[in-house]
Amino acid sequence: MRWENLTENPAEIPTGRVTDAALFGADTVTTRTFDTPEFAGVTFHEIRARSIVNRVPGASRMPFEWTVNPYRGCTHACVYCFARKTHSYLDLDTGLGFDSQIVVKVNAPELLRRHLASRRWHGEHIAMGTNVDCYQRAEGRYRLMPGIIEALRDYANPFSILTKGTLILRDLDLLRQAAEVTDVGVSVSVGFVDRELWRTVEPGTPAPERRLDVVRALGEAGIGCGVLMAPVIPFLGDHPGQLRETVRAVAAAGATSVTPLVLHLRPGAREWFMAWLGHHHPHLVRRYERLYAEGAYAPKWYQRRITRQVHELAEEFGIGPSRAEGPRRLRARQGPEPAPAATQLTLL
Repeated sequence: MRWENLTENPAEIPTGRVTDAALFGADTVTTRTFDTPEFAGVTFHEIRARSIVNRVPGASRMPFEWTVNPYRGCTHACVYCFARKTHSYLDLDTGLGFDSQIVVKVNAPELLRRHLASRRWHGEHIAMGTNVDCYQRAEGRYRLMPGIIEALRDYANPFSILTKGTLILRDLDLLRQAAEVTDVGVSVSVGFVDRELWRTVEPGTPAPERRLDVVRALGEAGIGCGVLMAPVIPFLGDHPGQLRETVRAVAAAGATSVTPLVLHLRPGAREWFMAWLGHHHPHLVRRYERLYAEGAYAPKWYQRRITRQVHELAEEFGIGPSRAEGPRRLRARQGPEPAPAATQLTLL
């Protein structure tokens, strides 16, 4: 296992060749298993990271510049997850290994607090849940997110969270406190409400209706929540009737916005998804090979068609597409001042 090869950019947004210095060394790793049904077959690798705030590569399509990801690997086990490739940087399997070998950055809250305290940090927006879900099942045991949100609250640093996890409601009070002092955005990922499709492609996630309950609960608590309708899966979840049913359910949950995102198949995820497709829907393999013949993304005409259909349905049901906001710089520093001896974190 190549712990020394875990570097900033490949860890969060797959970009290709590894060139950065390691974020932690093998001497900082503790491997654990837990004898509970919830974590049967799951191995946790607890590490003390050297950095937690990561810059997104400039070539990325992501609409944000900075991320925090306290976990690597995900028990949600979504067969399409684009982050699967990141496990290969540790010589870990991108299939079942990604679902069951979970890296936990146990010092994430303290690292983030130190980073926010630095005079060289200017309060840019931080996105979470952009690589793997920060509210996956492991969070119920490790409880990293309360400390992370507390640090962001104390420094009035704007942030957003994307999740499929219902565990976010545990931190509802902290989210409300943070929203009183800074910009807080929450989105829940619900690509479809088809239960049969959910059981096969997202076997470790809460059911779609439970996720929509989260949207409803957040709204009732005064925290507007959008829905990332992702992924829209070609030929399995893109029928007009399926799209209508999903958008109707999203609207009924009180979502502030709905934004469709068509399935994309990056290396690592593509191989795993296509193997799953060949087993469960072999008649679709050739259609997928043609649709994704040019690369990881479906053709523009297909993406535009899905987007148009969802936006028309959203208008019909009284919601609209999300409008991304850029990073915001704080006018004044908030929270405690750093100690005189504090130094800016660097990648070692």
